[in-house]
Amino acid sequence: MKIMKGIARFLGVDGDRSAPPPRYVGLADGLVITETHAEAWYLLGSSNTDLMSEAARDAEQDQASSALARTLAGYDCHLKILWSPLNAEDYRTEAETLFSAGNYGAWADLRVSRLEELELPTRMLLLGVRISERANQAKARGSRGVQDALGIGSTSVSQKELARLDALTRRLGRQLETTPWKAQPATVELLAWMIAREQRRGTPLPAPDEQGMISGAKLAQLTRGRVLPYPDHVRILDQRGETVGWSAVLTMDGFPEEMESPGPGEWLRSVAEITYVPELMDDDEVGDISALPVNPEPSVRFKVLHKRDALKQIDEIRRLAKEQRQSAAKHSAGETAQEIEETEETMTSLSRDMKREDVTLLEDHPRLIVSSDVSLEDLRSRCDAVIGFYGGVGIEVSVAAEEQRELWLEAQPGDMLRVPDLMHTRTVGAFAGSWFWGGASVGDDTGPVIGYLTGSTPGVVRNDLTGGSERGDATTTAFIGRSGRGKTTAMMLSLLDSGFRGSFVLALDFKGDMGGLVSAGQRYGLNAHLIETGSQFAGVADLFTLLSGESAERAQTEVPAQLGIALPQHLRMRGAETPIQSAVNECIAEGDPATWKVIERLRQSPDELTRETGDALYELSLTGLGAPFMGKPVGSSLITPSPGIWVVQVPGITLPSPDDARDDWSVHQRLSVALVHSLLAYGISMAGRKDLRGLRKVVAVPEVHVLTATREGSSFLQYIARVGRALHTALVVDTQDPESLASLTGLVEQMTTVFGFQLTTGEQQDAMAALLDLPKGPHTRQLIQAIGVDVTQEIRHGHCIMRDRRFSSATVQFDVPSVEMLQLLNTTPKADSGSGTGESPVSMSKPEYQEANA
Repeated sequence: MKIMKGIARFLGVDGDRSAPPPRYVGLADGLVITETHAEAWYLLGSSNTDLMSEAARDAEQDQASSALARTLAGYDCHLKILWSPLNAEDYRTEAETLFSAGNYGAWADLRVSRLEELELPTRMLLLGVRISERANQAKARGSRGVQDALGIGSTSVSQKELARLDALTRRLGRQLETTPWKAQPATVELLAWMIAREQRRGTPLPAPDEQGMISGAKLAQLTRGRVLPYPDHVRILDQRGETVGWSAVLTMDGFPEEMESPGPGEWLRSVAEITYVPELMDDDEVGDISALPVNPEPSVRFKVLHKRDALKQIDEIRRLAKEQRQSAAKHSAGETAQEIEETEETMTSLSRDMKREDVTLLEDHPRLIVSSDVSLEDLRSRCDAVIGFYGGVGIEVSVAAEEQRELWLEAQPGDMLRVPDLMHTRTVGAFAGSWFWGGASVGDDTGPVIGYLTGSTPGVVRNDLTGGSERGDATTTAFIGRSGRGKTTAMMLSLLDSGFRGSFVLALDFKGDMGGLVSAGQRYGLNAHLIETGSQFAGVADLFTLLSGESAERAQTEVPAQLGIALPQHLRMRGAETPIQSAVNECIAEGDPATWKVIERLRQSPDELTRETGDALYELSLTGLGAPFMGKPVGSSLITPSPGIWVVQVPGITLPSPDDARDDWSVHQRLSVALVHSLLAYGISMAGRKDLRGLRKVVAVPEVHVLTATREGSSFLQYIARVGRALHTALVVDTQDPESLASLTGLVEQMTTVFGFQLTTGEQQDAMAALLDLPKGPHTRQLIQAIGVDVTQEIRHGHCIMRDRRFSSATVQFDVPSVEMLQLLNTTPKADSGSGTGESPVSMSKPEYQEANA
């Protein structure tokens, strides 16, 4: 038998080219069962390798090599990389569980429309392993024709056999789960989709039966399509006999002797990077044509050799090379070909490495399946792009001629190796260096969609500002980068999602450019309000009003402290704090207290110091900074502890530094500190109230360096960050200065997500690298420098590096779902300061919108 196999392989007819297509008899979770054998199928996870450090990459590649050598040795394996189109309509259904406030249906529809426009595919990594040969396979092959003719064929799988196969699948799965691939048994629905998609079956996928299987007629309908083979492609026909797609199988004929990883050696990961320019149609505009992804689908059948078999094969090659060298030395020329000497040395070195380390050989048969739904010419353009891409890295790829049928069948799950001619033998380390599981992956598994990946693999990015508490995790998110790169707009988009999730959102807008958040919230039915400094908003930040419920007792001490901050130094030195406390106590005793009533009581006192204190505070309450926290209200309070968005704009405040003596504070500084004190006290009380523990709460602080410059502000930020998980409160900060942020240990320790935008100085870039969990050095500095510009060195708004809660980092593009939304959230100086009215602050053309979302 071995002699016959050897002759067949020599003649190039090893494998069964003429074998019939696989006949499926059952699908179950993790199992594809045919008449002749059973395969275990696993869904592999992706690793985020784009920004991974060199040491981490080397360690993970070693783990993958070890898994191939130990876990999969001796198995016939089938690796498939598939592309699943994003079903944007699923997000509409998901919105019912994500959102609960405002007109969230329209908000979800807006995002769905944008996702449909982006057409982002999802990469699926699937690994099949042949785990069992069915005992009746020979009988089945011989009697199939007779049974089919008589109509008595049976495709049932006994419960005993199914249980045995399931046990084998789970046992192997437990070993693969601990690898970098984090393998999980593929669901029966996923396996049905994988089989049906090969023939473009448009029928709904069948549901499994009570035992979780798909068999019989349900299984037969998955493969009831027609495929016509041609010399250089196959055509897929629908039920009416019309062509619905064209596919071509490409073979990888030759590889360089050495390939670098990272780099050209990642020949399986890089399939996502292949693009082509489609030919112009009659109705196409020249300006609309751009490079499109080809998305070829690799299908690699491989087998890892046991180490003893690999060593035997290496020794045979080394001995043959040695004999050729000795034979050449005996001739008159006495010269040995350099290739023979190099082969002998290489085999000797490889044999030594295999004996010392966990290395063995692997035989693989790589194919690339290129498909098109447009035309045959479009398919050939795609094939040329694939051939040219790999040719640029030294890999020979060609369209298989006259064997498209055999290679197309060979790529089907449950089939067999049919064309063994182009076999490649390499070490498991070299195959792991292809990084088929590598790419870009970052963000939450569920939650609102905020944008898309811009790394080596496409996909959507999700992030939920309020999800940390539910996971029992930290709750702080940071947006960091220089001005004008889109970080505030990105934060507002995330705050909108939080508002639709039924959260209480308090944004302390020290720069005064977040009014568009209110406009956008009102546009989609959220309870959104804009509060500004000035007499028209007198009393909105009165601590007696803000500190309600369980926090009401705090007002008895917080109000005197706040008025003491605003009080002129000479009155405080004379002991004016005591009359203030007395007036506060009397107002509380009378009921319905308010800060303006405290001031009126002070002004009516017969005591001279008390009257002077009241008059001084009254005059200060008439200023733009004093009116919000101690002025007499002109209407009802706007800030209430209920779901909604409140943007408090306090532009122009001047806070003293921690080193400034209190005696040296100016009037403007005193009022600024007093107003911020009111807002911070409210934020702390809201977070700590027991009756509001079930309410999602978000405190957002743009330009956070305004607060970090003071002791009170730093203490507030670190307090909210540390207790946020327990109190269901998320802290969101925005800053241009990562160095000062890094000094707040309590805040940095609680960061669950970081968005890093462009920075240009080395010190700030190093501080950013530490927060993003990236290695410090010239490469990371260059990455942070380039993240905010496009290929023409123009500003690319919303482009950043995201570090998620798993400490994975990848490049991300925040995506504004519509031109109207971009207008509403505009933060440029051209925007109308009264944007809280709901009117669009500026007009923006579609090209500008596309540029902003580049």
